[in-house]
Amino acid sequence: MKTRRPELAPYDADGLPGYHATPSLAVLPGTRAELIAVVAELARTGTPFVPRGAGTGLSGGALANQVVLIGLNRLTRILDVDPVNRLARVEPGVVNARLSRETEKFGLQYAPDPSSQTVCTIGGNVAENAGGPHCLKYGVTLNHVLECEVVLPDGSVTRLGNAYGDVDGYDLLGAFVGSEGCFGIATEIVVRLVPLPDAVHTLLADFPSVDSAARAVSRIIATGIVPAALEMMDNATIRAVEASIYAAGYPVDAAAILLCEVDGIAEGLEEDVAIIRQACVESGARGVRIATDAADRTRLWQGRKKAFGAMGRLAPALVVQDAVVPRTKLPEVLARIHVISEQHRVRVCNVFHAGDGNLHPNIAYNTTDPDESARVHAAMGEIMQACIDAGGTITGEHGVGLDKLPYMDALFDAPSLDAMCRLRGVFDPERRANPGKVVPVHACREWHATPAGRA
Repeated sequence: MKTRRPELAPYDADGLPGYHATPSLAVLPGTRAELIAVVAELARTGTPFVPRGAGTGLSGGALANQVVLIGLNRLTRILDVDPVNRLARVEPGVVNARLSRETEKFGLQYAPDPSSQTVCTIGGNVAENAGGPHCLKYGVTLNHVLECEVVLPDGSVTRLGNAYGDVDGYDLLGAFVGSEGCFGIATEIVVRLVPLPDAVHTLLADFPSVDSAARAVSRIIATGIVPAALEMMDNATIRAVEASIYAAGYPVDAAAILLCEVDGIAEGLEEDVAIIRQACVESGARGVRIATDAADRTRLWQGRKKAFGAMGRLAPALVVQDAVVPRTKLPEVLARIHVISEQHRVRVCNVFHAGDGNLHPNIAYNTTDPDESARVHAAMGEIMQACIDAGGTITGEHGVGLDKLPYMDALFDAPSLDAMCRLRGVFDPERRANPGKVVPVHACREWHATPAGRA
């Protein structure tokens, strides 16, 4: 247990540096039994708490403002790998990339791969319903979680889902995945594993304009081919990456690039590559190159997955957004983002999952400059509204947390928000788990009557 201010300092923020909150104390259980005992004791005393994994979240969702923080980073055991049934049973603190390394020996992988996969944990991925570049073909965390053992906020333990088949009744596991720590804590997670592909081809296409790259996305999908991944980066992001230790050989004079990967059975895959190459050329690509080997492919992906880290050289803080728009609206929304950036005199770096329209407009800035901070947050508000106006939504994988709370009213009406509150009440009637997150407090009619509402 940590109680002194210097010990609590590492928990002041998550991966989004614009929000800070200090827990009253941090408890770090080392076993399942200890975790359950901690939650039961907090239930006995009516104490609010916030679960936290690796702290890589990008929505301020794992911050504990003068309440107890429960760290799960010591629960790191891979309990079982079952190659016959293609599943793995893990504790919540298992790092995402480590799981796939352990399953490779069986010719299997855990498919969801957030950009932070070398440090983020499976428990955090479940809480946020994390995605990643390869979710276009393989799906997000929800599509790969079969069963969870969960300690509910009242200290009781239950199982949601079934590792070996469907369950009758309501999909409570589906409700739990993506609940951002508001419904309880997963003590054990059973995930689906998928075979490693026979062959993989990675293409890099560079474009003279953002518009032509955005239009290429829809053209590629219209071919009927579903790439394993289809990522887009604009010039500001390309330059940040190429000036860093993560340089991947991207053309720095390109207005935008598409990183496209296809995988599967080797036979016929070359034909898919040719079709995608042609779609890029017809959309105005200046050139399309194909990774020559595994090392070349890894280098191209390193630049994409470390892009956020590369932006850390631009300024002390970074605002990262996570809106989703229909693929066909990408050209107009990206054009609108450019106009907003010029109006507010901020530099937006776009790097995102283009295949499913999941935008990540990022702005590096100095939080100690009040004028710049005000312009950045005004720009982000307009960008989010532009995505909503285009028929999109406010998050694809980063969660609502604290950061997206101001936009919930713009997206959902009062009855919808109240329904969310009532669903939350089924799992946590006292609203003690991750209080004040996801749904605006004013939307929960009974909130102020609860201990968490008074906290």
